[in-house]
Amino acid sequence: MLERRSLWPYLWLSFGVLVFAFPIYITLIGSTHDVSTIGRGDVPLLPGPDLIENYSTAWVGGVGRFAQTPAAVMLVNSLLMAVLIAAGKIAISLTSAYAVVFFRFPFRMLAFWLIFITLMLPVEVRIIPTFQVMVNLDMTNSMAGLVVPLIASATATLLFRQFFMTIPPEYVEAAKIDGAGPMRFFKDVVLPLSVTNIAALFVILFIYGWNQYLWPLLIVNDRSLETIVVGLTKMIGTGDAQNEWNIIMATAVMALLPPVAVVVLMQRWFIKGLVETEK
Repeated sequence: MLERRSLWPYLWLSFGVLVFAFPIYITLIGSTHDVSTIGRGDVPLLPGPDLIENYSTAWVGGVGRFAQTPAAVMLVNSLLMAVLIAAGKIAISLTSAYAVVFFRFPFRMLAFWLIFITLMLPVEVRIIPTFQVMVNLDMTNSMAGLVVPLIASATATLLFRQFFMTIPPEYVEAAKIDGAGPMRFFKDVVLPLSVTNIAALFVILFIYGWNQYLWPLLIVNDRSLETIVVGLTKMIGTGDAQNEWNIIMATAVMALLPPVAVVVLMQRWFIKGLVETEK
């Protein structure tokens, strides 16, 4: 009886994996067939013969009236934007949390709460004034325009602040006795202790940057700066427009690879940063 009960969690887990993984599997299989097979709604469950042709076409951007921005260009744009957003958020959050915790200055907590309140103002809420600022600074159609408005993070600042508050005061006193200044203490003590937190946040923030849709759609008109999420949406026609679903699915599969690679490669650090309590 006990063994039968112990099987239920595995059965439910397997069912959940099937529900989430099956659409991805269909996308992967669909990217290996020709457009007529998918157009008939007759997608097999086994790979087809057109894998190399479909992925090559998606990589270089299609041909004829189905031409679009090459997936290679869009992947590079999305990768650069996601890395810059994640790195910028971590850098700004580290320094702001460090200042709030280890420095004593007037209105210190007021500054922190003003940062924290911005959680209620996501990009979608402040998108019109933010866009106007980018226009005034002549930062539209640029990588800086894609990245700069998204690099501040109140959530990361809060998480780093909570962690910094667990650092024993004896470390600060020992650093002062050794003659270490604020920057040396930050570099030699705070940063090494924060590695797992930084890794965990990098995974989350990278995926956040990679999945951005509304802001890149608004700020960039240049096809050479188009991101993979926006490009995928533009590949799907409206009305009676014919779609090359095999190319769309091939592009979608390529769009999945970088975030999956980041999660897989940093999985150990990500889990360690989320569950580790003793530093």
